[in-house]
Amino acid sequence: MRILFTGGGTGGHIFPIIAVARQFKKIYTDNSNENKLEMFFLGSGGLSEKVLGKEGITVKTILAGKLRRYFSFKTLFDLIKIPFGFFKSLFYLYIWMPDVIFSKGGYDSFPVVLVGWLYNIPILIHESDTVPGLANRLSSKLSKRIGVSFNSAEKYFPQKKTALIGNPIRSEVVEKCILNNQEEKQRIKGDYKIISQKPVILVLGGSQGAEKINHLILLTLPQLLEKYEIIHQCGENNYEYVKARSTQSENYHLFSFLDEEQMSNVYSISDFIISRAGAGSICEIAICGKPSILIPLPKSGGDHQRQNAMIYSQSGSGVVLEELNLTPNLLLNEISKILNNDELYRQMSNNAKNFSRPEAVEKIVKELIELIKV
Repeated sequence: MRILFTGGGTGGHIFPIIAVARQFKKIYTDNSNENKLEMFFLGSGGLSEKVLGKEGITVKTILAGKLRRYFSFKTLFDLIKIPFGFFKSLFYLYIWMPDVIFSKGGYDSFPVVLVGWLYNIPILIHESDTVPGLANRLSSKLSKRIGVSFNSAEKYFPQKKTALIGNPIRSEVVEKCILNNQEEKQRIKGDYKIISQKPVILVLGGSQGAEKINHLILLTLPQLLEKYEIIHQCGENNYEYVKARSTQSENYHLFSFLDEEQMSNVYSISDFIISRAGAGSICEIAICGKPSILIPLPKSGGDHQRQNAMIYSQSGSGVVLEELNLTPNLLLNEISKILNNDELYRQMSNNAKNFSRPEAVEKIVKELIELIKV
C-alpha cells in the first residue's frame, strides 16, 4: 500500500498526519505486513522536513503560491510559484503513484490534490477548523471523501461525501492523561520540580508561542504564583525575552518549546490550561478533560480560531476571552472562578471529555483503506 500525505508545514497540518501514519504502521506491524506499507509526503517545508522523516515517511517539497482572498503584492510572486508546484507534483506522483491521498489542507496541498485527481487517485481531505480554508474548499470538489472536526464545518462541503470524524491527534501526546495514573503523575511532577500542592496551570501559545499571551502572563505572574504553579511554553523566539522579564520562582517553569514527550507529561500534570484556539490544541485539551481558557488569534484565516473557540465553549468545556478586550484582572478573575468552584470544574472537565472524539484517527484510516478497495 502506498499512501501520499500532503498539507501545509505547520503543526496543525503535520501532527494529524503523524497520527494517521502511526495508525497505519500499527495496523501493518500487527499484521506482519510492514514491508508492504510505503508512505510519502509532498507539500511545503518547515516542520514537515524536521519531523516526518522520523516517522518513516519519504518527504519531498514543492513551491506553492498562496491564493489570498484580499489584495496583496505577495500574491503576484506567489502566482509564479504555482506552475512550478504543479509540474513538480506531476513528476512525483507519477514516480510514486500512490493508492490514496490524505490531504490536511493548506495552500501547499492544492497542486498535489489537483494532480492526484488528474491521475484518478482517490483523495480524502480533512478539515480541522470550523471554517475551512480556500485550499480545502477547492479540493473538496476533487475528493472522494471529506472529514471534518466540527459539525459547523459540514455546511461548506457536499453533504453526501462529508462526515463528522473529529481531529486525528497523536495518542502518544495525551496517553498519560487517558491513563490517569496518579503514581505516574507524582513521578512526573518530581521530574519537573513541581513540589507544592498548588493547582498547575499550563500556558500554551502554539508551537511558535504567542507574544500577546506571553505579555499577559508576565503582567499577572506575581499574582498567579501566589496560588498556582505555572508551566509556560512561550515559543523559541520569545524565550530569552520572557526569561529576562519573568518573576524568578520555583513555582514558575518556563519552556521555549515542548516536544512530544514533554507535552504528554505536562498535559497529564496540569489542572487547567490557557491556550490559543487551534483545532489541534482544542482536541488535545478536550481528550485530556482539562478545563481551559481559550484566547483566539485575532487575525487567523477566516477568523477560524475564534469560531473554533466559540463552538467549543458552547459545549461548556472552556471559556473564551477575546485578546483585544483581555485585561490582567479579567484573566485572574476567570481562572479563580473556575479553580475555586469544584462543581464547575468537574462539569467543565466532563464536558470536555464528552466533546472529544478519540476514535478520529481510526475512522480516517478506515476510510482511506475503503477508498483503495473501491
